[in-house]
Amino acid sequence: MAKTMKAAIFVENGRIVLDEKPIPDIAPTDALVRITTTTICGTDVHILKGEYPVAKGLTIGHEPVGIIEKLGSGVTGFEEGQRVIIGAITPSGWSNACLCGCGAQDGAGTKHGWKAYGGWKFGNTIDGSQAEYLRVPDAMANLAVIPDHITDEQVLMCPDIMSTGFSGAESGGVKIGDTVAVFAQGPIGLCATAGAKLMGATKIIAVESVPARIEMAKRLGADVVVDFKAEDPVEAILRITDGRGVDVAIEALGVQSTFEAGLRVLRPGGMLSSLGVYSSDLKIPLDAFAAGLGDTTIRTTLCPGGKERMRRMLEVVASGRIDLSGLVTHRFKLDQIEDAYDLFANQRDGVLKVAITP
Repeated sequence: MAKTMKAAIFVENGRIVLDEKPIPDIAPTDALVRITTTTICGTDVHILKGEYPVAKGLTIGHEPVGIIEKLGSGVTGFEEGQRVIIGAITPSGWSNACLCGCGAQDGAGTKHGWKAYGGWKFGNTIDGSQAEYLRVPDAMANLAVIPDHITDEQVLMCPDIMSTGFSGAESGGVKIGDTVAVFAQGPIGLCATAGAKLMGATKIIAVESVPARIEMAKRLGADVVVDFKAEDPVEAILRITDGRGVDVAIEALGVQSTFEAGLRVLRPGGMLSSLGVYSSDLKIPLDAFAAGLGDTTIRTTLCPGGKERMRRMLEVVASGRIDLSGLVTHRFKLDQIEDAYDLFANQRDGVLKVAITP
């Protein structure tokens, strides 16, 4: 086995480059996975632009599909050679956060207090998946075996985009008969639309302006699409709901305008489910928040991870109730990762998601 591998490395703001790195060593509770397919996330673009800080020299990426190359001596229940996915979030299973039922925030406690999003390790605090090999910590809590009849691209959305988008509907408490508005139909917003449909929403209003994304939103469950470039989305949604407002608004872009619009379209006592990654302070307008008296709930969610969550995502794919492989619009080899970043970061050529194969 070679001693080095190719990896996409964060060099400085504005530069992620392909370079050589040693293949990771593994501890007794780890696994080494040979990556067969991965992708680029919007969060990786935040890293590229310097909007989210990570250490220089870190391998980026958190959406792995691959084959178990080597298991640590303490790992049981898996075999080398199995095809697996690993969630973008890798909880240990034993931390305070995990035992409180919030594994996404795993490993965040310090003597100085609690820090958010500790469960997001790949491409954040440890080397990530845009490489030929990946060290998976706490492997027994995080490896999920892929059924043989399912392809890499069918499950590529499971580790992050699908889990995150679905969690927008889950955290929002979507119920049978609900009306739901989903702001922005990028990959996460599209999965939020699909998740709301699966959970029983009977009127889903998607907010989007890009024709290809509008078409995909309709395929995945949107009943009405509001083009925010053609009309004010708040006015349109209130008109569509006869002034009642929506039961749940899902914000899937991460900017002030959509966060605020989500508040403004809620019915009394409604839920704003926030999935966006925000890079500046948010403001809550007094009127949209009803001066704090509107019984409104704002809920934030980090992508649920761990092997049980991934098993559930795999079950949804295997059932045929949803097919997200259409979100993969472009394909690159790992050697072309810099070109893939250029395309994805600049949202050219109708890109939704890219598949990257070493």
